[in-house]
Amino acid sequence: MNRIELKGIVGSVRPGGTADRRAANFSLATSRAYTKKDGAAVIDTDWHNVVAWEGGRIPSLDKIEKGAKLHIIGRMKYNKWTSSDGVERTDAEVQASQIETIDEDLSSQMS
Repeated sequence: MNRIELKGIVGSVRPGGTADRRAANFSLATSRAYTKKDGAAVIDTDWHNVVAWEGGRIPSLDKIEKGAKLHIIGRMKYNKWTSSDGVERTDAEVQASQIETIDEDLSSQMS
């Protein structure tokens, strides 16, 4: 099964898609708080690249803007390509199948 579920805050947003169907490419920050052995508090933030196509269980892409709090369900996709300097590269993206906006504070939900 290839499924990922994220709750986080939107960073940058780039519109995309085709004339028939809109899409958005955006970054999503997720955070995890924990305490080190020495008692120091740490907040670890990861950034995820997300692709969403409007329609189905994805609401209007107009709600996806910097600072929005989102709950995303989707799948991971890995892309490989060769760069212009001949180096093989790989990146990962979340292909969203469901997006919901979140109104409450995310800090209490992230652990």
